[in-house]
Amino acid sequence: MGLGIKGLHKEELMARRDKTPQRLTAKGPDVSRRKFLSTAAVAGAATAVSPRDAARAATAPVADAAASPARAPSALRPSARMAAAETGTPKELAKATGPDGSDFMVDVIKTLDIDYVCSNPASSFRALHESLIDYGGNRKPEFITCTHEETSVAMGHGYFKATGKPLMMLCHGTVGLQHATMAIYNAWCDRVPVICIGGNDLDAAYRAPGVPTYHSAQDINAIVRDYTKWDDQPVSLQHFAQSFVRAYKIAMTPPHEPVMISLDLGLQQEPVRAHERETLYIPKYVPTAPPQADAGAVREAARLLANAERPVIVADRCARTANGMRLLVELAEALQAPVIDQRARMNMPNSHYLSQSERTAALISNADVIIGLELGDYWATVNAFIDNGHDGLGVNETRIKPGTKLIGISSLGLVTKANYQDFQRFQSLDVDMAGDAEATLPALIEAVKAAIPNDRRAALEKRGEALRKAKADSHERTKAAAAAAWDASPISTARLSMEIYAQIKDLDYSLVSSGNVSGWPNRLWRMDKHHNWLGGSGGAGQGYSAPAAIGAALGNRDIGGRFSVSIQADGDLMYTPGALWTAARHKIPILSVMHNNRGYHQEVMHVQRLANRRNRVASLGRDLGPIGTSIQNPDIDYATLAKSMGYWSAGPIKDPAELGPTLKRAVEVVKSGQPALVDVWTQPR
Repeated sequence: MGLGIKGLHKEELMARRDKTPQRLTAKGPDVSRRKFLSTAAVAGAATAVSPRDAARAATAPVADAAASPARAPSALRPSARMAAAETGTPKELAKATGPDGSDFMVDVIKTLDIDYVCSNPASSFRALHESLIDYGGNRKPEFITCTHEETSVAMGHGYFKATGKPLMMLCHGTVGLQHATMAIYNAWCDRVPVICIGGNDLDAAYRAPGVPTYHSAQDINAIVRDYTKWDDQPVSLQHFAQSFVRAYKIAMTPPHEPVMISLDLGLQQEPVRAHERETLYIPKYVPTAPPQADAGAVREAARLLANAERPVIVADRCARTANGMRLLVELAEALQAPVIDQRARMNMPNSHYLSQSERTAALISNADVIIGLELGDYWATVNAFIDNGHDGLGVNETRIKPGTKLIGISSLGLVTKANYQDFQRFQSLDVDMAGDAEATLPALIEAVKAAIPNDRRAALEKRGEALRKAKADSHERTKAAAAAAWDASPISTARLSMEIYAQIKDLDYSLVSSGNVSGWPNRLWRMDKHHNWLGGSGGAGQGYSAPAAIGAALGNRDIGGRFSVSIQADGDLMYTPGALWTAARHKIPILSVMHNNRGYHQEVMHVQRLANRRNRVASLGRDLGPIGTSIQNPDIDYATLAKSMGYWSAGPIKDPAELGPTLKRAVEVVKSGQPALVDVWTQPR
């Protein structure tokens, strides 16, 4: 049963609203929604300036306006209407006596576990904004000021992966949501919940003309419907209560995905009508159990795995939680099977002898049974694709032996849509299970243990010993590869990674984001906790790393004791540099180390590969690949950029001997509670 507002005790209301002064059941006139809105719309044009004074202002030189005691509206010659609107005193509005619709919305939001709302301000959700900070006391959720909607969503993306809790973001109508789309798509591909609220002014008869109408639409949710799990557009306060709880419930049910609610400005601003005060209620939130795979299919998968000679486990987004990682270790040990971690999450401790990601090619090619757990791309796991092939169309090659059995557990099929191709190429499987892998693992582990014959246990132990030796040999080869060009300048990505690790290895660190540095941290750092590595962006959309890392650092700050570090790609930062200001403004401690290779290096490689195939260098006598792909001339001074945003910063560091001491100072700054950035000139990868 929902909780009726009439039946709420005063103490319960005060606790929910964090001791906010206004009671929802306060009596007041049933003010007309549209009368209130139309009054607000014209308030900016109301003025105490006479028509004669307004006309004089319109024809006066700009210098005269600047010399006037009244604030000049702009450097351009103002019109009479603009001068009156911007220099006059608006008529005082009638005081609202409440209760207000957006106050009730805050009551709904406060029943759910949402710590922060990330947003930059906008008129289309001004009523909810005001209620959150005044009526709601700016506590749970607390307002996090962002300078771009992409930052708002990406912060929620990183925060969830650090804490397991969603954030809410507010965006403005059509244009705000258009800014947010890239980050929403990343979260969709990465299976991360973000509660997105878009302000919209629906009633064309009453909304303000000009910009507010440009920013309104019949259905703003259509912009992101193909890559959100669910959306709605409430038309009443009770509708909002049901929709918001439903949105939270859907987002938090695996597979996690973003959800979207379009929120009418009029609905926010209108007072609660008299007849609603006795009937409004807030539905109770009860989590939905994650979907599990079919029991018969689980038993068949267990039989194949238990009798395999060379089984391989491949995990991508399997471990949603620390318990998921523990379960994967248990499955691997029961089978004495190697695990390939594709690293969309921290699935397997990389120090474990069964963690064999460095041997991916050999393991896949020799396997007789492969089980994929929440793979983002099963086809690419068992097939090779060479881009820019001889015919320009690419080359496909299978990686597996004939007869290899393929098993999959994935929740991806439960949310697959038609338009965007995040579901990747189609791969036929012998046992294909729709369900959440982490939720299914306990049943699979028990089935595997029951299916292993007693006479095979010695063979499993022998397989485990061989894998232990292979792990040690592989690690030695990795260390030898990392030593190449150790003293080079620009600094190698291996040395960059290890100099960072030297300063944080004794801390409870969380690598909240990492640019493409050839995977050195995952290959060389000891990672045995779920928060040691949070994975990538999902959709590979630029602009993710800085705000997502800061969102994760916000979560780590609140958990306490975790040290947040990010290896920040230079090109990616320039999409959302304003995120640095948000970290400084809200005192979010994070160490950002620039992977400053001064180019969009992946695109450099694409262009150069094509140029080589077409014999361009030979015919032109020079390599023109850097045109359109380099970030040089002028070089961006990221340390100065960060300093201007309120960071402690240093660099650019070009001498590898200076890197360690500089990072040591930066770590101390972050431990004191401040964000820090170290700009490092690096090799391409």
